[in-house]
Amino acid sequence: MSDISRRTLRQKHGSIARHGRLKRGNAWLVMAKILAATLSVVLVSGVSVAGIWVWQLDRSIKTVTLVGETNGPPPALGSFEGGFNILIVGSDECEDPNGCKDRSGVLNDVTILLHVAQDQSNAVAVSFPRDLVVPIPSCPAEDGGSYHAMSAQPINVTLSYGGLPCTVLTVEKLTGLDIQFAGMVTFSGVAQLASAVGGVDVCINSPIIDKYSGLYLPEAGVHKLEGWDALAFLRSRHGVGDGSDLGRISSQQVYMSSLVRTLKADGVLNDFGKLFNIATVASQTMTLSNSLKNVNTMVSMAQVLKNLPLERVMFVQYPGVTGQDGVYSGKVAPVKSAAEALFAKIRADEPFALKADNTGRGSEVNADAPPVTPVEPSSDASAGPSASAEPAPEVEVLHGVQGQSAADQTCSKAYGT
Repeated sequence: MSDISRRTLRQKHGSIARHGRLKRGNAWLVMAKILAATLSVVLVSGVSVAGIWVWQLDRSIKTVTLVGETNGPPPALGSFEGGFNILIVGSDECEDPNGCKDRSGVLNDVTILLHVAQDQSNAVAVSFPRDLVVPIPSCPAEDGGSYHAMSAQPINVTLSYGGLPCTVLTVEKLTGLDIQFAGMVTFSGVAQLASAVGGVDVCINSPIIDKYSGLYLPEAGVHKLEGWDALAFLRSRHGVGDGSDLGRISSQQVYMSSLVRTLKADGVLNDFGKLFNIATVASQTMTLSNSLKNVNTMVSMAQVLKNLPLERVMFVQYPGVTGQDGVYSGKVAPVKSAAEALFAKIRADEPFALKADNTGRGSEVNADAPPVTPVEPSSDASAGPSASAEPAPEVEVLHGVQGQSAADQTCSKAYGT
């Protein structure tokens, strides 16, 4: 898929209850301020979902119905129980009124699955490479019929093939998880949401100049990005790592982890003025599953994110490799053993750790950054003073899985460095 044109840019981690197959319709919590944009990348996109609709919305938000979706009664404010799965999709839909001659159709440029454990003790955001070759199940068509199932297709065609419900079905089949919530954001939405949260500080190890995405960062160090600059950074592939989408994902996780730290440190989740600005932008630029269109649900989700320790928020990429032959030629082939180990942990709600300095092709640990002080979630007074003094249990290190926690401070690696 081609990068956005420069002209367009100018215009604008104990035994924990298992719930891998969560029942739809239960009271769910969403802590989406983790993500893309949890890039949208969307993470700017997804990330904003957390407290997004405290004030307005209902009639202005575009909605879509997921397959088998049912809506239970909304939770009382602050009473969200259990865990959830939400899929955040970044769409490359053409927003140029004159059309986009370099492409046709709509692809999911970014696909991120956010999972929050049943006991709300940890969260994992999994990024799927856009060229990851996967089977696509039969998806519902707009006319009430259905599209045929397909094998060995890049995951980013699912949005064009059967819309957001098809992308959700594909990820459910691939991961063995039920997805109760989904949200989709466009390029302009990512840019506007980045500005709505006040910008995000990102570290780069060397200058990055990417003419394809329009990213121009002429000096190494920390840069505060918002608007179209944030979008260009999140979309940059040729300017980071080895020029691949795998490198881009790890670079995006530099942004997402910083975003989570910023939101928690700046108290955005308690600032109704900022939440209102985010809500206004989201209502104009996002398409949500019907299960997300509820003010009480959104507010309750935001309260959950506030208490999640940074080191228990993990950003990982679906295990994959390039350079394979056959149907994987020029694409990303899944590493099934590593993927199954990862999703076995996620389905069982078991926290895990990653190998040190294994952040990915497009990022590296920022050795010069001061360590992030862990912030424990507020404890229930009835639990007694000893509750917070219990040592954290040791967790298994997953090999073959790349990523970082929100507490890890990293820098994006410029292409070739």
